[in-house]
Amino acid sequence: MTRSLPTRSLTVAPTGPVGCTAHCARLCTDSGLSAVLTADKALLHWRAMRRLGDPGLAEHAVQETLLRGWRACATYNPARGSVRTWLLTIERNVLIDIARVRAARPGDTNWDEIGDVAEGRYAGPDFADNLADGLLVADLLARLPGPQRDAVIQVILNDRAYRDVAADLGVPVGTVKTRVHYALRSLRQLPLSA
Repeated sequence: MTRSLPTRSLTVAPTGPVGCTAHCARLCTDSGLSAVLTADKALLHWRAMRRLGDPGLAEHAVQETLLRGWRACATYNPARGSVRTWLLTIERNVLIDIARVRAARPGDTNWDEIGDVAEGRYAGPDFADNLADGLLVADLLARLPGPQRDAVIQVILNDRAYRDVAADLGVPVGTVKTRVHYALRSLRQLPLSA
């Protein structure tokens, strides 16, 4: 007669909010958060800067986006899109919140009142900065193959949904996602002075 020892299942508790599961966005782990920061922080900052025109507010918007993502980590549904798409949606909401705060009290807002940052009517980057950024983006986009360039312009720059772009182009949604993915990967490999 052999006696078997009871077995225990080892579970690693996430460091994030209560309720994170195996299907969460992984922002509750150090490695997951690090991966998101490496892959997506520049895009989040670029979009916030483009909408807000203020580097401080843009950084605040990115931090608020990541904080909201961390808090809602367990609600992420991979069937609805990538973590990047999910974070871009969260950022859009953060930017709308900032715009509402700034519109309600123009010229009389400070960091504490803004809390959730957004698009502002009074903030506008310097003309020279806009011109330089526009020329850099145009130069980088010119280096992409036509189908990838069109997908990036529609999805990233024009902030359109993948399914809408796919319907306009007459291709499957997966094709548009693939084009954007490979275009962004190519752009990341270019030198910053490109």
